[in-house]
Order: sequence, then structure tokens, then C-alpha cells
Amino acid sequence: MEFIFSQQQNEQWQRLMSLLKEKFQQEIKLEGLLLLIGIQEIGGRVRPYTKEEKIDLMHVGLCAILEPAGYYKKTHIDSEGWPHWELVRPLENRDVFNQKLFLRYYILEYFLKIFPQELLSN
Repeated sequence: MEFIFSQQQNEQWQRLMSLLKEKFQQEIKLEGLLLLIGIQEIGGRVRPYTKEEKIDLMHVGLCAILEPAGYYKKTHIDSEGWPHWELVRPLENRDVFNQKLFLRYYILEYFLKIFPQELLSN
């Protein structure tokens, strides 16, 4: 399955990247976006994370962005406040280009809920 961004989605993606670059004073790659989403999903607790925790946070971010599309279902939040998901629908195999577009699409959908005015305005 190929993902194609519309002109509007490309513009929203660029606004998101600009907004986050301004906020964090650096460009953020896809892995960083998944990390940010993961941190948001555990309540925004900013602190130094171990390498293993960062990997776990990126997984949390991935599950969070793909849950609305029916790929994952949140099962519970553990005693430390970390959400857990189960895979509901297997992810399709994609080439690297389409995988990035797939992730961008769902990352954009996630951030449109957080920054609707900033991303939807022209």
C-alpha cells in the first residue's frame, strides 16, 4: 500500500516541523517525534531516560499513533504509568519510503489533535 501526501498534508507537515523546531531549537527526525509522543503518552514526564527507556518510549509513541487506525489497542496502564498495547492488526510490509510516509501520516494526525489551529491555518 502506497501513501501519498496531499499538498495540504505536506503544508501541515512543514508547519509541524517548523513549530517543533522553534520549540526545541533543533530539527526533529521521525524517531524523535515518536519519542516525544511516547513521553506525552506517559504524562509528559521529562527526565533523563536510559537507552532502553527511549526505545520503549518510541514503541509507546508508535502504538499511540497507530491505535486510531486499528493497529493497536491499549490494554492497560501499569503501576509506573506506562501504557501497554496489544497488536490488533498486523502492519503491512512497506518499502522505506512508504514506511516513512505511513509514519508521517499518523504522526501528523496525532499532532493535529494537539495543535489544530497552528497546523490547519494557512
